[in-house]
Amino acid sequence: MANHPFLVSFRFQARLLAGMKQNVAILVFDEVEVLDFAGPFEVFAVTDELRGYNTFNVVTVAPRPGTVRARNGLKVVPDHTCESCPSPDILIIPGGFGTRALLREPSLLEWIRVKSRHAEIVMSVCTGAFLLAKAGLLDGLRVTTHHECLDTLCELAPAAIIDPTARFHDHGKILTAAGISAGIDCSLHVVRRLLGPETAAATIRYMEYRESTA
Repeated sequence: MANHPFLVSFRFQARLLAGMKQNVAILVFDEVEVLDFAGPFEVFAVTDELRGYNTFNVVTVAPRPGTVRARNGLKVVPDHTCESCPSPDILIIPGGFGTRALLREPSLLEWIRVKSRHAEIVMSVCTGAFLLAKAGLLDGLRVTTHHECLDTLCELAPAAIIDPTARFHDHGKILTAAGISAGIDCSLHVVRRLLGPETAAATIRYMEYRESTA
């Protein structure tokens, strides 16, 4: 019951009324898929901009210091390491080929587990679901990932229900999005959940984006 979407939204609104911006932490790592992290970054950052910079504090966080080399060569300088990152209210775990190596990093998986206990929303994009599965966060949930990686998710989360028929699945606290661009749609869904349809519509208009739920 503590993770019911209504209660999450209620707590979020209460903090906004108290003047507390919400921390949105987006994990980045070598070989992260660019749109997996950049799409959600744009949605939450644009929403914050349109609301007068009083809603979200959007940051990138990496497992270790230094420049991250994303998929196909894009270089990213993260705002924080896992050690310095402010406690996330919304934690976003993107995918990409680099998730395979992170499955073998117990310290990162533990960081995800610990931060997920206190975050209001934990969202994966694409194969970011692998990390949530390995951290034990998907058991008993209906989940999805990139259409080419469903079998691997089945292996990593045998107690989850793998359902590729939806663009994303929302369980209140835990959300999983399908591949790459689905992270934009899932992020817009979160904005709509927390701030209402008018706010989400304003973000969509600014981004000139055609939302998909199929």
